[in-house]
Amino acid sequence: MKKRSREKEAAELFAALYPRLAGWCRRLVDDDGTAHEIASEAFTRLWARWTAVAEPQGFLYVTAANLVRDHWRKVERERRAVRRATAEAAVRAPVEPADPSVRLLVQSLPDRLRVPILLHYYADMPISEVSLLTGRKEGTVKADLHAARELLRAHLRRSLDHTR
Repeated sequence: MKKRSREKEAAELFAALYPRLAGWCRRLVDDDGTAHEIASEAFTRLWARWTAVAEPQGFLYVTAANLVRDHWRKVERERRAVRRATAEAAVRAPVEPADPSVRLLVQSLPDRLRVPILLHYYADMPISEVSLLTGRKEGTVKADLHAARELLRAHLRRSLDHTR
């Protein structure tokens, strides 16, 4: 009986607050899909801590605000990466057309090497942030980046040797 009343209370709270929370998120992120994802995630996190949360509405809005902030950071990292890539492309004209196999080579790296490459070079994160996100020491991240570059270099050399 207690579980049923808890579920009913959660359903009522969802019905009462979700539209307003999603609308608030929509104004902050300017995208319907992202706003609904954030609002849904806030409710999911609330449900996981349901019995420990004294003020559900406050919890939802604080959680959604944190998720919005994370979204903004991600968007800004993507913008910086695009600006950097655009600036680098403008500075040096490519000798040959971009080789899509580089992307495939990066995707083929083991997770241990691929994740730092993607975070550092594609998301433009400093080594300290990559270290924090992956839970590895900075020296380990540097070693993984070096190992990944060496693997990519070797693969690219073999590819060039086969085309000659």
